[in-house]
Amino acid sequence: MRDGTRRCIVIDGQPVVRSGVRGLLEDGYEVEEVPDGEGALQMLTDIGDFDVAVVDMRSATERHRSGMATIRALLEAQPGLGIVAHAPRAEGRMATEALDAGATAFVAKDSPARELKRAVDAAAAAEQFVDPATATSVGRGRPLTRRQREILQLYADGNSTEGSARRLGLSPETVRT
Repeated sequence: MRDGTRRCIVIDGQPVVRSGVRGLLEDGYEVEEVPDGEGALQMLTDIGDFDVAVVDMRSATERHRSGMATIRALLEAQPGLGIVAHAPRAEGRMATEALDAGATAFVAKDSPARELKRAVDAAAAAEQFVDPATATSVGRGRPLTRRQREILQLYADGNSTEGSARRLGLSPETVRT
């Protein structure tokens, strides 16, 4: 941290979303905004280290890389950067993929603002966080099984898919599913 001020970069193609995230975080963070991953990489080069990045998980377009590709590129440029994957919906598969790509936290855009704040604070402290709404989205509204809750908790505790699979004696593909 620089002079006690934490720094966050918000990467989202929607100006209203960037502004909302800025408003939520500005009491505890110096916040910069960019519309895409390329702009974020340039900002890391121009300005320097950040504590955390909030990455829109949109799909790739002709002009912009995907959220997954952005996560990987940011971590290559600044290893140890806390990354919050900010997805349109609380989807278990998306959370798994984001964490596997290197995200520190996952939160849905339709979750309460306090969950995004918790995710950003956790990522800045190098702690993993998975949006609680994600658990209710797995299985399309059906309750989670004991095993699914166990796997989700392993992810929340910082385990990778492979690490979770080893711990549970399952294949990585089973854990991913």
